[in-house]
Amino acid sequence: MSTQLAEVEVGSQAPAAEYGPLTTRMFVRYSGASGDLNPMHYDDAMARSAGYPSVFSQGMHVAALLAGYAVDWLGAENVRRFGVRFRDQVYPGDVLTCSGVVTAVQPGPEGRLVTVSLTAAVGGERTALMATADFLLPS
Repeated sequence: MSTQLAEVEVGSQAPAAEYGPLTTRMFVRYSGASGDLNPMHYDDAMARSAGYPSVFSQGMHVAALLAGYAVDWLGAENVRRFGVRFRDQVYPGDVLTCSGVVTAVQPGPEGRLVTVSLTAAVGGERTALMATADFLLPS
């Protein structure tokens, strides 16, 4: 998804990217990698007993997918801030569609501080996670 960084301006959008369908196996692997061993992410009976339709992804797993999308767009070396807001659960079989748009560009002595708004949506219907991020791009 490489973007010509010199062409980034307010309103610039990254091409949308899809991740999934997500699987319980992905949630289990993320549990092990992150140390988040909450059984709601891998024990279907436990999740159902708590009122959920099934196991669900860790919020930080979805945040990691969205962060990967953002750095593929504007470069990991350029990240200065990444903040998220969790909105909805992500279940096995869901496909995440990630999108991003530049909302501000501020020139400075070290480069351009670019602020982006990012979204991870499920099937174009539900917003699972929203984020904002700042990238310091070379002038």
